[in-house]
Formats: sequence, C-alpha cells, structure tokens
Amino acid sequence: MRKYVLTALVLLIGSSLMAQQKQSEDAAAFDKDIQQPGVQVFDVRTAAEFKTGYLPRALQADYTNKEEFNHRVQYLDKQKPVYVYCLSGGRSHAAAEWMRTNGFQQVVELQGGINAWKQAGKSLEGVADNEPQLSVADYNKAINAKGLVLTDVGAKWCPPCKQMEPVLEQFFSKHPAVKKVLVDGGKDQNVMKAIQSKGLPTFIFYKDGKEVGRKEGVMTLTELEKLSGL
Repeated sequence: MRKYVLTALVLLIGSSLMAQQKQSEDAAAFDKDIQQPGVQVFDVRTAAEFKTGYLPRALQADYTNKEEFNHRVQYLDKQKPVYVYCLSGGRSHAAAEWMRTNGFQQVVELQGGINAWKQAGKSLEGVADNEPQLSVADYNKAINAKGLVLTDVGAKWCPPCKQMEPVLEQFFSKHPAVKKVLVDGGKDQNVMKAIQSKGLPTFIFYKDGKEVGRKEGVMTLTELEKLSGL
C-alpha cells in the first residue's frame, strides 16, 4: 500500500511541476530570459519575415513549411530551454505544442509575438542590414584561387549551420592551407542561384578552381575531409 501511495505522490508532484512551468511570457520577461546562457531562441516565421528583423541569437525555421521545419528543428537541443516566437503568437503556439509533444523539455512562447515585442518598445536585430550581396564575379575570383577552397553556404540563423560551426573550426585548424569562402544563404541569392545551391548548409570544395566535392547537410570532420579529398 505504501508503495502505491509513494508512486501516486511522485506523479502528483511531477504533474504539479509541469503545471507550474511557464509556457508563455510577455515581452519583458521573454527579453530577460533569452539573455540566459544556454537558451535557444527560435523564430518560426518565414524567411522573408525574418529579414525584416529578428530577436538576438535567433535561429529560424518556417513552421508553415513542414519539410523545412521538421529538418531544422531536429538540430535544437531538447534538453535546453527553447524560446519560440512568430509575428503574433499563432504559429509559435502551434510549433511549441508540437515541440512539447515531441520531447522538448521546456518551450516558452512570446505572448503576442513580434507585434507585442515592438509595442513594448524593444528593438530587433537585422533591421538596418543593407550590406550588399556577394557578387558572382567576386565569388568566382575567390574560388579560382590556387589550391583547395571550401565554400560554406550557410546562415547564422540556420540550426544545422550552427551545429556545423565546431566541425568547421576543427577542419580549418587542422588544414590551415584550405581557403574559405562564405556565402550567406539569406542574402547572397545571386551566388546561390549561380552555384545551384538551395539547402542550408551546403559545402562545396574546389581545387585550382574546379569543383571536386559537394554535399548538403551536417557532416562529421571525417566526412568533410573525405569530401575534400584530403
């Protein structure tokens, strides 16, 4: 009998803790909490909306594009808090519910989304980013260098791109002679079209100006080296 009482008590405490866990916050609390170390900020608007301004350190995946969302969300850490937002709260609520159902331990929504954030007088990043695109001519000049060149097509808001950062750091530390060309997947659309790159991240190796390897997606250091021919 005592065993059943203890089991029931544990379940009751667990349910109580779950109920107490915050599932949504206003802009002020959300702003404070996303400054904590280890927090993941997740923007589930479209890429076009994201370009109009986003929260600090935000990663992006369009919730209405199921293929993109399902691909990118797998690169978030389910054990760490995820703070999710959209324009007004509808999409982020649906995304948060999906994430909670699929094993994410703590998902907090921004009440009212970006609209509420702005109304609270809080600023967005990327609003005044008028940096010109990388030209196709400059890109071709960069990859035609002598030796091995790695083109990294990615973006700071792309979850799998973030996962590749330590792998790339290891690669260039181990192979310092390899030259690096960065293509911004959210901005350098002319270059992406010219090299026929659509997914993020994409890695293309050139040797003396000739393409020798290409792959889309996350890789290990060994796989990256194999793709390069090293």
